[in-house]
Amino acid sequence: MEVHEAIRNYARPAPALRRYVGSYAGFDLRGFPAGVHCGPPGRLLTAVISLSGPLEVAAGVDDGSPVTRFGSVAGGLMRRSVAIHHDGRQEGVQVSLTPLGARAVYGMPAADLANRLVPLDELLGALGAELVDRLRTATTWAARFAALDELLLRAVSRNAGGDPVSRVRPEVAEAWRRLSAARGRVQIGRVAADLGWSRRYLTERFRGEVGLSPKTFARVLRFEHAHELATTHDPLPWADVATVSGYADQAHLVREWSEFTGRSPTAWRRGEVLLGTG
Repeated sequence: MEVHEAIRNYARPAPALRRYVGSYAGFDLRGFPAGVHCGPPGRLLTAVISLSGPLEVAAGVDDGSPVTRFGSVAGGLMRRSVAIHHDGRQEGVQVSLTPLGARAVYGMPAADLANRLVPLDELLGALGAELVDRLRTATTWAARFAALDELLLRAVSRNAGGDPVSRVRPEVAEAWRRLSAARGRVQIGRVAADLGWSRRYLTERFRGEVGLSPKTFARVLRFEHAHELATTHDPLPWADVATVSGYADQAHLVREWSEFTGRSPTAWRRGEVLLGTG
């Protein structure tokens, strides 16, 4: 009889980082069948540092995207799920960054990373190598989260000389905030009008900073909500997931789910051996 073990630990970053970093998540999953996990798109950029073997990741699911091995990987906002190939064991730390965090931590706009996966040390240099080493040698989750605070604060301080965050238009930051708060269920034209911009101008500025258009980002947010509902321990029926998350009907959900994961909802649930791990 297989014994599954799933440990997850979450932490908020230091107060000085919370404008840039949404959360830390440590995970240790073992004893599961080998498979391919669909890492879903969402409102935040993610970086993952493996604490065991290399991560084997592709930028798309079941679409022929090449699988690349990373010790640590950073990605921008995505228009589809990434495929994480695993042997039933996953151990690491995930850091979630806001679009402001891309400039503050990496020194570049989130748009430069949109739909891309790159080695973390390519963005952080020697600081990235130090971060990985500190996380792997730490023996407790508290120590790992403390190391994240220390190293990310150093990254922000290093990039603060040119004040990269000040180059983000406040209207773009507010549009991201409003779309996120509404889980995408807000009219883009209304957001633009409230900001004093045309819809076209908002689209150009938002895409230039974030990497996705406001309309695409709103679709990602709606999918993110549906994905959260579908991954609870006692998930709703698919028709109810569609209604609660703002789809016109279940057929609309199925089309969007297939686009964002490369699989139908039923095939996705059947293939996700890590479901129910938290």
